[in-house]
Amino acid sequence: MTGSLSGKKGTGVIGRAEETSGREVTATLARELARHCLAYRDPVTWRALVQLATTLPPFVALCGLMLWGVAQGWWFMLTLCLPAGGLLVRLFIIQHDCGHGSFLPSRAANDWLGRGLGLLTVTPYDSWKRAHALHHAGTGNLGRRGTGDILTLTVREYAGRSWWGRLSYRLYRNPLLLVLLSSPLNFLLLQRLPGSMGLPWRAAWRDVGALNLAIAASVAGLALAIGSLGAVLLVLVFTVSVAAWIGGWLFFVQHQYEGTVWDCPEDWDFHRAALGGSSYFVLPRALQWLTGNVGLHHVHHLNSRIPNYRLQACLEGHAFLGSMGRLSLLESLRCGRLALWDEEARRLVGFADLRPHPDRSAQRPEQGNQQ
Repeated sequence: MTGSLSGKKGTGVIGRAEETSGREVTATLARELARHCLAYRDPVTWRALVQLATTLPPFVALCGLMLWGVAQGWWFMLTLCLPAGGLLVRLFIIQHDCGHGSFLPSRAANDWLGRGLGLLTVTPYDSWKRAHALHHAGTGNLGRRGTGDILTLTVREYAGRSWWGRLSYRLYRNPLLLVLLSSPLNFLLLQRLPGSMGLPWRAAWRDVGALNLAIAASVAGLALAIGSLGAVLLVLVFTVSVAAWIGGWLFFVQHQYEGTVWDCPEDWDFHRAALGGSSYFVLPRALQWLTGNVGLHHVHHLNSRIPNYRLQACLEGHAFLGSMGRLSLLESLRCGRLALWDEEARRLVGFADLRPHPDRSAQRPEQGNQQ
């Protein structure tokens, strides 16, 4: 990554005019692509049922095999949590589509299937659905951070924090802690609390409480059936953790990559943010199948009503979509260092990129954005 963080970009009347023109051109293109996406938004029932049939039964079979084996003392059976965790990611993507009302034609069928899958993904469907809608409504908007996303401070906000605030943010943004520790912690423990989604407690307690009771009853029933509570808990924790690690990294690189776009509220445009602020994570075919095409995230944000099983066709239907925000598996590993949005350079940077700036140390975070 080149360029000094203290240097200004696009200063002066001409620079500002060019920057504005660039935003307008990108927004116009994004709207054109959004119109292209409209042709792919209708669910196809038979494709949805095939996807469910090729995901849910193998997952249940793997979990059943693990439960039986671990109950017999065959601990090596826990290695099956790797493919089971991968299938759980695919089930989460199906639940995710249900939340957007895009998996099946019927809204009621989507909601009931989403709630049922919540028992497997240990995710409270209705609360997650509301929080995720807020994420889509404010992606790339510096004034609407904090719900359904990964906290991202600007360089100025970071500089205005106390030493403890800066240290806590560095710990939070450490990729090992953020993905390896926080992701399983979020699914296994934090989502058992009504306020974990960033929504008011009153809006989430019934949904979260009902799911917690269903999980507890299922764990107790399985423990009685196989005669081992420990085996059930081990299979649950290991499988969910594998899925959380995969899903946590996917969610991170979908928006935390070098070419992403953030804007102040007055400059923010929904379509431009969808196209420029979401990556196209190019994965090997097997991994793309396992992750339900979620790597085509820029297409998903342009139109969240497109079912995951139609995203590839939408991508291939317009040549420009395949060239935007491309990120390979190897390139994604370099995203872990990115942690701050530099408003002057208009790019994500790492802590190692910071340079002293005479103005930043004296400026405090913008009102309403301090986390």
